[in-house]
Amino acid sequence: MTIQRTNLSPRTEPERSGEARFSAGFVWGMATASYQIEGAVAEDGRTPSIWDTFSRVPGAVLAGDTGEVACDHYHRMPADVDLLADLGATSYRFSVAWPRVRPDAGPVNPAGLAFYDRLVDELLARDIAPWLTLYHWDLPQVLEDAGGWTNRDTAFRFVDHATAVHDVLGDRVPTWTTLNEPFCSSLLGYAAGHHAPGRQEGAAGLVAAHHLLLAHGLATEELRSRGADRLGLSLNLTVPDPSDQSDPVDVDAARRIDALHNRLFLDPVLRGSYPADLLDDTAHLTWQGAPWTDVVRDGDLATIAAPIDVLGVNYYHGNEVSGHPRTDVVGIGSDQPERVALSPFVGSEHVTFPSRGLPVTDMGWEIQPGGLHRLLRRLHDDYPRLPIYLTETGAAFADRPDERGDVHDPDRIAFLDAYLRAVHRAIEEGVDVRGFFQWSFMDNFEWAFGYAKRFGLVYVDYATQERIPKSSARWYADLARTGILPSPDPTGR
Repeated sequence: MTIQRTNLSPRTEPERSGEARFSAGFVWGMATASYQIEGAVAEDGRTPSIWDTFSRVPGAVLAGDTGEVACDHYHRMPADVDLLADLGATSYRFSVAWPRVRPDAGPVNPAGLAFYDRLVDELLARDIAPWLTLYHWDLPQVLEDAGGWTNRDTAFRFVDHATAVHDVLGDRVPTWTTLNEPFCSSLLGYAAGHHAPGRQEGAAGLVAAHHLLLAHGLATEELRSRGADRLGLSLNLTVPDPSDQSDPVDVDAARRIDALHNRLFLDPVLRGSYPADLLDDTAHLTWQGAPWTDVVRDGDLATIAAPIDVLGVNYYHGNEVSGHPRTDVVGIGSDQPERVALSPFVGSEHVTFPSRGLPVTDMGWEIQPGGLHRLLRRLHDDYPRLPIYLTETGAAFADRPDERGDVHDPDRIAFLDAYLRAVHRAIEEGVDVRGFFQWSFMDNFEWAFGYAKRFGLVYVDYATQERIPKSSARWYADLARTGILPSPDPTGR
């Protein structure tokens, strides 16, 4: 299988400059997630999630940080929505905390749902379209105690959660995302141990992935029957390039990462089957004494492939991939200095990710806008065509206020400019991309990295909860209002 989709080398992909214009209907959004910003983890009936539990495991999160307060969005929501409007957002992608809606996965909690009811009304009052994500990783801890996503029953409990939210918000929310980044929920959470619940059980990651996809399909069918007509999910996808395209070992390594990171999720949702090469690569892995594929029951794949209306794509970076031991490697988001995490790529743990010498963000991720262009072209060329939205992309940098209290982040402006030019180029070539959501609206709890990494357009002083729009926020607001990506300003202002 060929992973490289064009003749361009990832080291020589051309940069574009000059003015770029997006269509009048293009969606300019910002995104957040419930556990990362809300705080109030024990208020109004909310019960613990797996991230409440995991963040208290010694060494699991940098500096012992938790989401207990986070950005205090639960108490500051109306002012935060005002800020979203001031920054020109036409859509806001947020997630609903399952433990707030159905504490302990039990009966519906009206007080918890009331928060999101108010949020949606606040957004609509400011002409900001709500884009709702039903699951952004905060599984009720009581369900994890019963096996979590390795327990098939969790998929059915997710449908209960989805219907409870739709019953209250279905008349006002146009777009429904079932899952955010099931790769992270499954392989980082159940195989690598880098994310909650922190399990390192190999094949459990694949079992969890199947049950997450089953949950997506079941919820899609149920919400469709209740009148929802704009449904999808968000997948974090990568572009794996063989380190040496003439080396069969490196080419095979790239194929393996493509299977586990991309096609494990794309193929069952959009084609109704798991990739044959993935099944071969993982045939030796067992779950509870049987091949892991025994969890796939008759009818599951048809359910997972229930038609969707939009495809959310989250892209931060691609990777050079080698099948040989290498020491010149870059971060791939599954390494955390205080905790030993395993490879999330079960059955392909030998694969390494050599550095290409590209600039990196504060996460250690390589900045590779050309990879985004190639990814969008691949989705257009290889899969059933759906409207695509970039539901996440952005960059962490070490932002700090200056002596005047302003936060200048020219590196983020340059990052967004480059990635948006890649999107614009794909649109010019016929790819149906209809929106872009910057991750994230504000600095927040960055999972295993706690509060050490800042992705926001808005700086958050966690001691005072002051919000300070960065220079990138003003730049993005101008773009959202005009739809015009101007010629780059070398000063980043």
